[in-house]
Amino acid sequence: MIFLRGTYMVLRLLTVLALGSGLAHAASDAADRLTAAADTFKEVMGTPDKAIPQGLLNKSACIVIVPGLKKGAFVIGAKYGRGFFACRQKNGVGWSAPGSIRVEGGSFGFQIGGEETDVFMLVMNQKGMDRLLSDKFTLGADAVVAAGPVGRATQAETDAAMTAEILTWSRSRGLFAGISLNGATLREDGDWNKELYGHPIKNREIATGSIAPPATAAPLMTELNRFSSRK
Repeated sequence: MIFLRGTYMVLRLLTVLALGSGLAHAASDAADRLTAAADTFKEVMGTPDKAIPQGLLNKSACIVIVPGLKKGAFVIGAKYGRGFFACRQKNGVGWSAPGSIRVEGGSFGFQIGGEETDVFMLVMNQKGMDRLLSDKFTLGADAVVAAGPVGRATQAETDAAMTAEILTWSRSRGLFAGISLNGATLREDGDWNKELYGHPIKNREIATGSIAPPATAAPLMTELNRFSSRK
């Protein structure tokens, strides 16, 4: 019994150290993840019949893209991802510079079967935007969240936009679908914001101020502007 308990503690320690090492490494690759976010958004939107509906994207206040959300190791069993958001500029034309966010935990549904999953969210109104720009909030508890519809314009678009503050989708192993992210916590990622902008900066300041995006965000800004317009 003592041996088994000791083995379990060793395995748990090794797992924590492995995850810690991975997160430490992740803190230095914000630029690469920006490119990954641009690529995943381009790939999803490149097939209109299986994409985020254009009408919802046009109406959205903000978008969140988390490329490669990961499942934790066998002892921890957690889900963890780092990604970015951008919000509409005050004049409704174009997007703000990207801010950094972390996604932790949550119920991700049967669609997520792989080790990594791309996650997309549309924030549909000011209330949802205020949640997003806070230091931390939980989907389903602090904000009304729903699985987003897929494909071209349908009545489902209107219904979803009227009833939810945030709509969510995932892509795993080629399958793109709306999913429920109830219980997932989103928090500001100050480390990546500092890395991208060269100094500490809050997400609210990035989204609502006249902050120029870093050069590394150019691919993401290009794709956001190509596939969306405010109507």
